[in-house]
Amino acid sequence: MNTATYINDSEFDTLLTSETVFVVDCTASWCGPCKKISPLIDQLAEEYQGRVKVVKLDISENKETATKFSIRSIPAVMFFKSSELVENIVGVSPYETYKTALDKLL
Repeated sequence: MNTATYINDSEFDTLLTSETVFVVDCTASWCGPCKKISPLIDQLAEEYQGRVKVVKLDISENKETATKFSIRSIPAVMFFKSSELVENIVGVSPYETYKTALDKLL
């Protein structure tokens, strides 16, 4: 199974310039709700493999990106298109919510 890989701040900056559409799950190891949506994000990575890059970012270790996008509560799933943040879903949501947000960008 294809799962969402963890990236760091510098890899995030590369994605901004190299990927047309991508999804970033802002998470942290100490965050309970983040653990709830983690399998959903992995499912998204699997379903959209080869079409959309789906990644996770631990904001405890990568504060630069979290600060840049004013991430104050997690989980926060950010959807990017052409280097622009187009949607940010904060909190625990059902899989369909993430899928619908992503389908709008494709």
